[in-house]
Amino acid sequence: MKIGLSSYSLFREIKSGSMTIIDAIRWVAAEGGKHIEIVPVGFDIAQDSDLPERIREEARQAQIDVSNYAIGANFIVENEQKLRDEVDRVKRQVDIASRLGVKLMRHDVASRPIAEATLTNYIKDLGLLVEVCQEIADYAAQYDIVTSIENHGYYIQGSNRVITLVEQVNRPNFRTTLDVGNFLCVDENPLDAIKRSLPYASIVHLKDFYLRPAHRNPGDGWFPTASGNYLRGAVLGQGDIDLYEVLRLIKQSGYSGYFSVEFEGLEECKWGSKTSMENAVRIWNE
Repeated sequence: MKIGLSSYSLFREIKSGSMTIIDAIRWVAAEGGKHIEIVPVGFDIAQDSDLPERIREEARQAQIDVSNYAIGANFIVENEQKLRDEVDRVKRQVDIASRLGVKLMRHDVASRPIAEATLTNYIKDLGLLVEVCQEIADYAAQYDIVTSIENHGYYIQGSNRVITLVEQVNRPNFRTTLDVGNFLCVDENPLDAIKRSLPYASIVHLKDFYLRPAHRNPGDGWFPTASGNYLRGAVLGQGDIDLYEVLRLIKQSGYSGYFSVEFEGLEECKWGSKTSMENAVRIWNE
């Protein structure tokens, strides 16, 4: 099992200055991780001229992989010039991915609030999103990089929407970052969604949530799903997602790529990340 950690899991430590991304690489290696996924939140990789090379070298010395580079993007913008600016920005991020030495890169494509995250809008936006993802995937091909979209947020979310986009882009180097927990954001059964999505996965995000129904508002620290239920990040294996069945499905599928833990709980993030990685390996073996 190629278990590792998304640097986003350590966001609070990095943002506070208690840990740098270089420190995070060392920490992941010391805690038994086999790779680190770089998510530039809490630090600015684009404005530090040699940081990609330093990350790559630090991972080499720590004997772990830099598995994936994950960035935000939104191509639903006001005009053609802003669209071209965003496409060009993502291409520059592909250049950074190459400097990091990764062969996998996730970029978001669109975001809308819940009220606008409709199937009607998705159908309207799909043609544009297909064209943009094709352009970026074709650009990434020069580096032998596989680009991907994640079931992320409320809009480009749910297995059918993600799979439809991947199939219509129709590029061998365009797949999906399969997040086993995020399907709950649009109230989709994770097990059903994972079964459908596994053939398209370039990397798997392991995540857990506590889930409460709409009529039981838990208060601070929770966020709503598309239909008004409530979610809160959990230590992997301690929440309400059936991680035993999730990992059984993945193992049964023959998937042999990276597993990147994303810890988003309220607990101290180093403890939560460490325990989540340990639980992932334990459940996989059990």
